[in-house]
Amino acid sequence: MSVVVPVYDVAAYLPACLDSLLEQTMSDLEVIAVDDGSPDESGAIADAYAARDPRVRVVHIENRGLGAARNEGIRHARGTYLGFCDSDDLMLPRALELLVAAAREGDAPMVTGNVVRLEGERRPRLAWLDRLHAEQRTIVIDDLPELLGDVFAWNKLFRRDFWDEAGLSWPERLRYEDQPGTTDAYLRAGRIAVVPEVVYLWRVRADGSSLTQQRGTVADLTDRWTTKKMALASVEAYGAPAVTDEFRDKVMAGDLPQYFAAIPSCSAEWWDLLVSGVRDLWGPERSLTGSALPPAQRLIGWLVEQDRRDDAALAVSYARGLGGPLPRVALDDGGTRVDVPGLDETTVAPEAWRLRDHES
Repeated sequence: MSVVVPVYDVAAYLPACLDSLLEQTMSDLEVIAVDDGSPDESGAIADAYAARDPRVRVVHIENRGLGAARNEGIRHARGTYLGFCDSDDLMLPRALELLVAAAREGDAPMVTGNVVRLEGERRPRLAWLDRLHAEQRTIVIDDLPELLGDVFAWNKLFRRDFWDEAGLSWPERLRYEDQPGTTDAYLRAGRIAVVPEVVYLWRVRADGSSLTQQRGTVADLTDRWTTKKMALASVEAYGAPAVTDEFRDKVMAGDLPQYFAAIPSCSAEWWDLLVSGVRDLWGPERSLTGSALPPAQRLIGWLVEQDRRDDAALAVSYARGLGGPLPRVALDDGGTRVDVPGLDETTVAPEAWRLRDHES
């Protein structure tokens, strides 16, 4: 078993990460720490661990980014199974044992386990991941296309022979490289084992310095659209219309609310990029009004599609101030829609804010 740990500017977190790996109940383990040209003492910390524990090996490279560091670690890995752990996160002690057992029991070349957030002393559950990992089973992706939304590299194991034969790798010089990489793995694996137990603690840094906490920049959004398009191309090539539809409406749209939240303070360049990306992926024949987003987010998505920045900012700010669902308005036909005071109802398409039967 090989676990690759990319290391960059994480001196405050790396010891806890490596400790969590070395405390695994699986004895057959090698940890490959890839020092990606870290500017702090992270590389020295990794070297100190390697000096006192033969299970740790360190590779030092010039800075090339997360995807390249993972790929470099893979080249040095010797285990039958291949896993990944980000250097500011933690694995629970039985994580690798549980994942390997499920992969073997289901004869699956790929296995994924559940995740919780790590917010100081709190460990909040993620309802959507709990739903996807509700029970232990072995599936093909057609059975549960929404699993494509579990894009993380680090709550999974891959059989090394599968990884090599499928020609898998992580895209380099891109944020969110997990999405196209894991999408390709899901589509090529055939059998996928799903583990309900939490195996991974995903840290939310208090200083907001992790990549996933930097949504409001043009560089971040550019990479997000690029990786979404890469993943969509793979899904479309898979050739299963039901999988493609669920991927587009549930998986690809699922993280948009995190970007919509940045609309009130965004730059003109970022807004234009948001509009063009949404239109590329969901328009003109397929609108976010048909997605699985909640009602307020479907409305905001439609306003983005229409390039109505001021109205989108109004809806975002109003929803944020409420801290709960938008008010409801009864319609003459017996239906219901959401409401945003100040938004001219005569200028909004009915489907943009109408509630579905189960939402009323």
